[in-house]
Amino acid sequence: MHAFAIRIYYEDTDHSGAVYHANYLKFMERGRTEMLRELGLELDVLQRDYGVTFAVAEANIRFARPARFNDKLVVGSHIEQAQGARMHILQRVSRDGELMAEANIHLACLGTKGGPVRIPAIILDILADGVSKGSKQ
Repeated sequence: MHAFAIRIYYEDTDHSGAVYHANYLKFMERGRTEMLRELGLELDVLQRDYGVTFAVAEANIRFARPARFNDKLVVGSHIEQAQGARMHILQRVSRDGELMAEANIHLACLGTKGGPVRIPAIILDILADGVSKGSKQ
């Protein structure tokens, strides 16, 4: 599972001092982007060279515990499946190994006109390598 560290600032919290629930989606977005970057997949390059982008089609989140100001969190991201026009990613946000939130994220591969397209084979090969590396860790 790819790990991305993030620190909580006041701007991330709500009036109760807990991380505002929508901010977990932002943290997970950063985690996915960094995971793909580590695999050599830059989102702007995918759009420019392959004419594809990825958009969240579905996000199923379970909140376990509230994170608070100054917490250091780790966003874990793992590609569970990539095929056709879809990619499924499991993400977990934790603090010192304790689960704060987890999500199943389904991404759709979109072409230049905004409709769904198959993930290009070269990208699928790279993603498959990421899946197999993640299963060995």
